[in-house]
Amino acid sequence: MTTAEHPLPAQHNNSTARKAEGFATPKQDKKPQCARFLPKRVLPIIFLPGIMGSNLRISVQRQQETRRNDNIAWRPDTLGPGNISSAANEKPSERQLRLDPLQTTVDIYDPAGPSEISADGRHGNVSLDKNFRSPLLTDDPPTAKNRRTAVQKARERGWGEVFFKSYGALLQHLEMRLNNTFFESKIRQEWRDVVGVDPVVWGLDPKLPQQALTEDELKKVATGCWFAVYAFGYNWLQSNGDSARIIAVRIKKVIDDLNQSGYECNQVIVVTHSMGGLVGRALIHPKYGNLQDKVLGIVHGVMPAIGAPAAYSRMRAGFEDPGLLRSPKDSLTAKVAGNHGDEVTAVLANAQGGMELLPTESYGNGWLRVMYNGRDLESWPKQGDPYGEIYKVRGAWYALFREEWINPSGMQARDGGGTFKRTCNYLNRAQSFHQNIANTFHPNSYAHYGADRKRKSFGEVIWEIDKNCADPTGWQNWSILSDTRQGKLGLVRWDPLSPNNKALRPVRDNDDMPAPIHATILPASSPGDQTVPARSADYQLNSGIFRGVFRQTGYEHQGSYQDPRAIASTLYSIIRIAQSATWK
Repeated sequence: MTTAEHPLPAQHNNSTARKAEGFATPKQDKKPQCARFLPKRVLPIIFLPGIMGSNLRISVQRQQETRRNDNIAWRPDTLGPGNISSAANEKPSERQLRLDPLQTTVDIYDPAGPSEISADGRHGNVSLDKNFRSPLLTDDPPTAKNRRTAVQKARERGWGEVFFKSYGALLQHLEMRLNNTFFESKIRQEWRDVVGVDPVVWGLDPKLPQQALTEDELKKVATGCWFAVYAFGYNWLQSNGDSARIIAVRIKKVIDDLNQSGYECNQVIVVTHSMGGLVGRALIHPKYGNLQDKVLGIVHGVMPAIGAPAAYSRMRAGFEDPGLLRSPKDSLTAKVAGNHGDEVTAVLANAQGGMELLPTESYGNGWLRVMYNGRDLESWPKQGDPYGEIYKVRGAWYALFREEWINPSGMQARDGGGTFKRTCNYLNRAQSFHQNIANTFHPNSYAHYGADRKRKSFGEVIWEIDKNCADPTGWQNWSILSDTRQGKLGLVRWDPLSPNNKALRPVRDNDDMPAPIHATILPASSPGDQTVPARSADYQLNSGIFRGVFRQTGYEHQGSYQDPRAIASTLYSIIRIAQSATWK
């Protein structure tokens, strides 16, 4: 029979790593007060979320300019039936002003900071499961000075900076599992899904063979060491290189604070999701984070290693995802991100971070195609330069940007307003970023991602001209007559020799409107996770650098870390990385 007890937290105090404070109780309270003293060695886990996975707030200036009642720029956890419709119905101009990389910042938990809403109120998205147990994330005794709850401590670790409905289960799972491995010298039952299991079960690619993790290997890693799990949000609108610089400073502070508190902390392990993988790679690049000596290894989840054509599709047709919250009723979340191309373009054409998700030079040629009657009329890129051959093309109906969608708010350039020239400058910087990190992977890297034939992704984007067009001659110069903003165009061709500049095709009825030719973006057709195609993710497998790569099935992109195989392969990868840690 287990005796009920009062768990006492292992306090994190300057200059003393091992300290616990009890408290007085009534005589009839016979429960013992039990303190668990942590080992002196610490190996922090730093989680980096994907695009739209970090909470952002707008500047005071922009809040005043837009007369908003709050300073929320992006906080997906607050999207519910009561307020999702208003956010989904925002005009492109309003989205541009709200999601401006020059006027937004990560909403970091700061109890002492000035704010109309308390730090705990802003980070109210964090809640811990009833069965959650962690030696550091435990409520302080009721008599403690400056008492903090377990939830507040989790917020101090950055858990409230990220999309908690999507990532909260993972953060709790890692914190509990990594810090509860053995009890009375026996491995805990929950570790049986990892220890002794052939990694092939989780989709390990045979080109990079790995052995099953043994009980002795886990014990050697876990004994004398604990793993504090942090989550660091970043401004996904700005360059991932800039985000890496900021996160590098935060990681150094974590290491310094732990060492000053009497622990031994030398390095961290980074776990990423989607775009966070690009930040993680920049984190160890000398031009950006320059933190290669402080990162022991990286676990990449569903990373668009060389970009994703979905980024092109979304700027022309809006978000196609079934929803960020993994529920049919929550598919409306895609509408908040931008259910139409003009809504997405208003944001991402003015944000370098979004452009860094476009296919890179490494993605290869021919991923943008124009088809007619079952055959290709043309495909790009041809010379391996998507920036010049696709992204910066002006006036063509198949180009990435419709210029009239870039600056719907009409802001002046000096105020951060969008122009095609500024967008091209961002593209130049994105290209430089892509080239810099093209072959940058930590030598102690592991990856997992979707390679599911049932989870169709845009491995390529195909514009199909309808068969009602009798002759597609001159298709390159057709003009846009109509646009659903969801991937269907009405096109028209003009006879430059005709006196009235009318169309070659017959007009409808007897009016002067030319009959349109339709071009439509075909549905995604490549294996992946409904967002990142295997063609991009496999770049990691083919790099020759990774220790282990898990090609998996059964999950969509945003919900990948709620899949048992993704979690098991992540835990396995963390332990394998931790085996290389050295201590004094």
